[in-house]
This record gives sequence, structure tokens and C-alpha cells, in this order.
Amino acid sequence: MKVVRKNEGVVYEAPLHFNVWSIRKLSDKDTQRLSVSLSHFLPNGHVDMSGSPSEKMYYILGGSMVVKNKAGEEATLQVGDIVYFAGGEEREGHIVGNEVCTILVCIVKS
Repeated sequence: MKVVRKNEGVVYEAPLHFNVWSIRKLSDKDTQRLSVSLSHFLPNGHVDMSGSPSEKMYYILGGSMVVKNKAGEEATLQVGDIVYFAGGEEREGHIVGNEVCTILVCIVKS
């Protein structure tokens, strides 16, 4: 069992993410394949089109974000929404409005 307290985690900068403050709560050093982070996208925050071999899931805790994949599918995510990206699926996203968007990000490495 591993407990991570509210004030624990490691701040990091994700590549191709802008105006985002991320805190890694669990990494694959703590787990077998899972990484869990909280990402706070500030107004004008965005992530450029990119992908990785890992599966990803975003759970929106606050604010709103528009996500789009390389195939052109687009969705506006609100509080309580989840989006899943398969390994290798490229995606981009940007914040809607002036409210911070807080996202729980879960990554499962292959």
C-alpha cells in the first residue's frame, strides 16, 4: 500500500505543455506501470499535438478544456468528464475561458 498525502508530490514540466503547473503524485517508480498527476492549466494554457506509447486518461476536476485528436475529433470537457487516449494516439488541448482547469491525469505505461 502506498499513501500519497495532499501536500506530497513532485512538480514537473511536461514537454509541449504551456501555462501548466503539474504535480506528479505517483510515478512508475512507485507503481508497476501507473503514473498519476494533477495538472493545473492556467488561462491560455494548452498542450500541443503530441502522443506517446502510453494510454492516458484525463478526469476534469475543475474548469473546462477542449481536446482534439489527430483525426479531427473534438470535445469540450467539463467537470466530471473523462477522456481516454489510446497508446500512440496524438492529442492537443486548450483551456476554455479564464478559469483554471484542473485535471487528474492517469498514464498506464506499456
